[in-house]
Amino acid sequence: MSKEPMNKLTILGKSRIKYPASPDKAKLETFKNEYPNRDYWISFDCPEFTSICPVTSQPDFGVITIRYIPDKKCIESKSLKLYLFSFRNFATFHEHVVNRVLDDIVRACNPRKASVIGEFLPRGGISINVEASYPEE
Repeated sequence: MSKEPMNKLTILGKSRIKYPASPDKAKLETFKNEYPNRDYWISFDCPEFTSICPVTSQPDFGVITIRYIPDKKCIESKSLKLYLFSFRNFATFHEHVVNRVLDDIVRACNPRKASVIGEFLPRGGISINVEASYPEE
């Protein structure tokens, strides 16, 4: 493992958790990829994702799946959990959620490839699935 100090991680290992009020207030932290010369996929599944409908203010529930091939940095999972949790009281459409998460992942770690899939539970008899990828295909 790298000798790079892990003290740059400000969330992991802290017993007191401060939940961010919105994605704008959340921080995605990263650590050094120990295998930058190898293409390998990292996947995160968030089966309890929630956000708020910007029109009705009703809760929306879904599953968010994030997959990426890291380059020099990897996403730290606790910061990702808090980042995704920050959408809980955030008013946004499903399409925006998926594209926002992808943009923030790309901004945080500049992966070689990434995709975000949102599978949202039905409301009004229709479920919505959204997928965005980087680089755009």
